[in-house]
Amino acid sequence: MPIMVTVQRLIAFSPSETSEEKRETLNNYDWTIFNRENNAVNLAEFEGEVVIINFWATWCPPCVAEMPSFQKLYSDYQDQVSFLFVTSEDNSPVEKFLEKHGYELPVYFQKFAAPAELDSRALPTTFVLTRKGEIAVKETGVADWNSKKIRNLLDKLIQQ
Repeated sequence: MPIMVTVQRLIAFSPSETSEEKRETLNNYDWTIFNRENNAVNLAEFEGEVVIINFWATWCPPCVAEMPSFQKLYSDYQDQVSFLFVTSEDNSPVEKFLEKHGYELPVYFQKFAAPAELDSRALPTTFVLTRKGEIAVKETGVADWNSKKIRNLLDKLIQQ
C-alpha cells in the first residue's frame, strides 16, 4: 500500500473546473449521513454554502494519496467551505486511520444512497458545489486538492 500511495501522489494533478454552461445542479439536498459521533446530519444543512464532498475509503490507495492535500486545503478553508469526507466503512478503521495520520477532517458515514447527481461507483470521487448547488468540479481518481487552481476556484466561489 505505501508504494501504491506514493505512485498515486506522483501522478496527482489539479482537478479541472466544469464550465458554467455544462454544470449539473444538485436538485435534492435531502441526504442523511452520520458524523463521527453517529449523529444524523442532513446535506440540506449545507445548502447555500460552497461544499466539497469527497467519497473515500481507508483501503483505497488513491484516496489515501490525496488526503495530505485535502488536510492542507481544509486547514486553510474550513471556515469558508463546508467539507464532507464520506465513507461507507465502519467507524473503527476510519478512526484509527485519522489518528495515525493526524488528520482533522470532518468525516461522515454513509448508510443511504447519495442523491443521483452525487452518485459514483469509483473511489475517490470528489464534488465541489457552488452556493447555488451547481457541480463546479467532479473529479474521479487521485488529485492534488491543494493546488493554486483549486484555491483560486474556491476563492471565486466563496465571493459569489
